[in-house]
Amino acid sequence: MARVAVVGPTTWGTTLAVHLASCGAQVWLLARTEAEAAALAAAGCNARFLPDVPFPQDLAVTHKPSLALDGAEMLVIAVPSSSFRQNVRRIRRHLRPPTIVLSATKGLELETGRRMSQVLEEELPAALHERICVLSGPNLALEIAAGKLATTVVASRSHAAAERAQELLMSPALRVYTSEDVVGVELGGALKNIIAIGAGLADGLGYGDNGKAAFITRGLAEITRLGVAAGASPLTFAGLAGLGDLVATCASPLSRNHRVGQQLARGVPLDKILASMQNVVEGVHTTGAALKMAAELGVEMPIARATQQVLFEGLDPRQAVAELMGRPPRREWEGIR
Repeated sequence: MARVAVVGPTTWGTTLAVHLASCGAQVWLLARTEAEAAALAAAGCNARFLPDVPFPQDLAVTHKPSLALDGAEMLVIAVPSSSFRQNVRRIRRHLRPPTIVLSATKGLELETGRRMSQVLEEELPAALHERICVLSGPNLALEIAAGKLATTVVASRSHAAAERAQELLMSPALRVYTSEDVVGVELGGALKNIIAIGAGLADGLGYGDNGKAAFITRGLAEITRLGVAAGASPLTFAGLAGLGDLVATCASPLSRNHRVGQQLARGVPLDKILASMQNVVEGVHTTGAALKMAAELGVEMPIARATQQVLFEGLDPRQAVAELMGRPPRREWEGIR
């Protein structure tokens, strides 16, 4: 039986822990504190995020990294991007090759604009770098936790590592594909959150399906432009980690980023929206990180810029849309080779 450690009793982390245990792995879910671990174990579920999803028999909870990582074939990190580096530093001395290190976090580090795999390479010894994988795709946690059909992508420079992660994650309800495009898979998962905020704004303002489709499609072009400049394959953004994730996040009522956009369109202040939500909304801070990356690479991101202005600079959403619609005409795939 494979041993797997999951860092992060978040909605997504708990979902992955339950899923992996249901697939036959012995899973340790690593909590932040002894009290949190005890509460999770006593409840037999994550009462805060997934109260209706009981822990399988092969899922145990601990607050000790040494116990969770002892003999682990794979480590899954599913924490917010804002605390990702801190969590890696907490556990890194307990990691040993040939453990697969799988990032399930869809975001960018705000201060540096780094992707999560880059953070892992900066914080982990070189012997582990070839075993780094990333997970992304149209993966709404509550649907996967409910056993609904889904697909996802594992990307790694090591085909063997990606295939083993694929094998551990594959189930009748979750079909897993592999990729070598770590950059594209990560950026697709992170940047679609920005576009989902705008899609929520479009819905909240009543711009209709034509307008929303245009926004999603132009958002995909913007994501692809930045991804290609960063070294990704443009085909990745036409797949599950690009278009697939974008469609799910822009359309589903389960999407936190979409909900933020809808609430902003109704005039609710951002701080009040975020205070009302239990989970982190990655797109809010990914916007600034993406703009930092775009500036470094010389890439234009008008949708991300407008979203940043609406979120943090007081720009009226209707004015933001008017400015985007009033941009000079150009070719559809300009800037993407």
